[in-house]
Amino acid sequence: MTLRWRTLLAFAHDMTGCAAAWMGALWLRFTPDPIPDVYVGIGLATLPWVLAVYALLFWSMGLYRGIWRYASLPDLRRILVAVGIGAIAAPTLLLMLQPTEISVPRSVFIVTPILLVLIMGGSRIAYRAWKEQILGGLMVERGEPAVVIGSQEAAVALIRDLARSPQWNIVGVFDDDPVKLGRQLHGVNVLGRIDEIGRWREQLSFTRAIIAMPEANYSVRRRALDVCNRAGVKVLTVPSYEDLVSGRITVSQVRHVELDDLLGRDPVVLDSAGLRAWLSGRVVMITGAGGSIGAELCRQVARFAPERVVLFEQNEFALYTIEQEFAARRPGMRVLPVIGDIKDAARVEHVIREHRPSVIFHAAAYKHVPLMENENAWQAVLNNVVGTRVIAHAAVIGGVEKFVLVSTDKAVNPTNVMGASKRLAEMVCQALQHGSGTRFVMVRFGNVLGSTGSVIPKFREQIAGGGPVTVTDREVTRYFMSIPEAVQLVMQAGLMGQGGEIFVLDMGEPVKIADLARDLIKLSGFTEDEIRIVYIGLRPGEKLYEEPLAAGENLLPTPHPKIMIARARPENGDWLVQLESRLDARQPLDEAAVKAELKKWVPEYAPRP
Repeated sequence: MTLRWRTLLAFAHDMTGCAAAWMGALWLRFTPDPIPDVYVGIGLATLPWVLAVYALLFWSMGLYRGIWRYASLPDLRRILVAVGIGAIAAPTLLLMLQPTEISVPRSVFIVTPILLVLIMGGSRIAYRAWKEQILGGLMVERGEPAVVIGSQEAAVALIRDLARSPQWNIVGVFDDDPVKLGRQLHGVNVLGRIDEIGRWREQLSFTRAIIAMPEANYSVRRRALDVCNRAGVKVLTVPSYEDLVSGRITVSQVRHVELDDLLGRDPVVLDSAGLRAWLSGRVVMITGAGGSIGAELCRQVARFAPERVVLFEQNEFALYTIEQEFAARRPGMRVLPVIGDIKDAARVEHVIREHRPSVIFHAAAYKHVPLMENENAWQAVLNNVVGTRVIAHAAVIGGVEKFVLVSTDKAVNPTNVMGASKRLAEMVCQALQHGSGTRFVMVRFGNVLGSTGSVIPKFREQIAGGGPVTVTDREVTRYFMSIPEAVQLVMQAGLMGQGGEIFVLDMGEPVKIADLARDLIKLSGFTEDEIRIVYIGLRPGEKLYEEPLAAGENLLPTPHPKIMIARARPENGDWLVQLESRLDARQPLDEAAVKAELKKWVPEYAPRP
């Protein structure tokens, strides 16, 4: 009822405007003299016909489907078209119906549509301006003063969207483009360069800055963050370029700056058509489906319309969580949550035989370096090596087309049990490739931001607790990428693999963990005087630097700029029988014995004393 009432009110407004335009045009025709009585009669007599023509046009052309509060150029275009047609139809009808000696002056036919466009368009714009508090802004309490950094499309859209937000009051824009200095964006002045934020802060009393440069590289965004930190201004940012382009998020959904924004990672370009052809209509199985990487694999695979996704996970709660996420966000997707241990050959073979997956992404693994180094070393070997062998062997028996092993850069010249066990898992897959119909693909990458057990959640927890933040060594460096980026590249490598390759992902530039801690402290709104950094020494199995390649390996390019192939030494199956015999004994080994066995099978393994 409310919509119908408002529609009728808008229609009545336009008809009143039409009458006013018709009689106003007649009045203008004789100004400054009064209108002769005969023409007043003619105007009133022809008015019903004019109103009928315009009423029919306005209804038929959908002028009342829009909402005045959001009136825009498409609405004005519809008004121009409807009034333009009416400017031809009304005179034609009047000439046909009233062939009298005294007729409506021709200037009235010309002036009427002009006045009508001004009345209809102007009233809609005025109503939107009133709703957005442009006209009544002085009577409304403004929000928190803030400035926008950037002047491209995202910044313009942000200023426009926030103009009607009671939360924000944009008081200025900063940008390094000299052409923009002194200009205005939606009535907001471009005050100066980014480096001048500190000087303007005292004058305008703003405490927030919103970085609206999703298209800029990370060095520009980092410099803006540093300038704001020095000026004591808290920083927010607009969503990423990919999110804005996808339409999932609008530019006005500002958020806190995250580490992802400062790492300098370019968006991943996927062969979406190839991935859809590979995965669409297929059964895809993901081990470790409840973990950080496994869960994101489930989400990314679901984008390409598989017939079914088999979620294989040992942790009951983790499996329940990802299953419930799919139920809420993708209720139409067929998912099968399966509890199971990758070391349980009978269970694994039953699941693969029952559901016949075409593709397996093997992400289940023990990955925490210090935990796996001493007391749990044998369990790391069982899970990472035996578990991989069980899954891989079942894949061969079950006729799986492609098996993708999620590996790690710690498998390169490993100094710890976890890395050595993952390298041995790669070797198992390489050996099984010979004489197998299943194509085995291995993908190595480094640390991912925010993954379970990673350093970032630990730092956040320490900062929330008031510090200190503990870093192992001033010089320790790691490669980082986001979880979605890592998973997308794993899928792309899986698509490209023909069998037996070890793919290495481009991890960008190494990052010092100490610098990462400093960035997190700043992003949390603290200084290093408030939250201290304490260096505690390298933990068991850790090394200062991760390496992308082992001795004797080199990289070969692929069609994808972020994916390379490591030319590793070939592995045959001769040693695999001996390894399987040793592992099948399942006799627990102590730490020293585990490391001795790993050294036997992985020659490049060099445990740290």
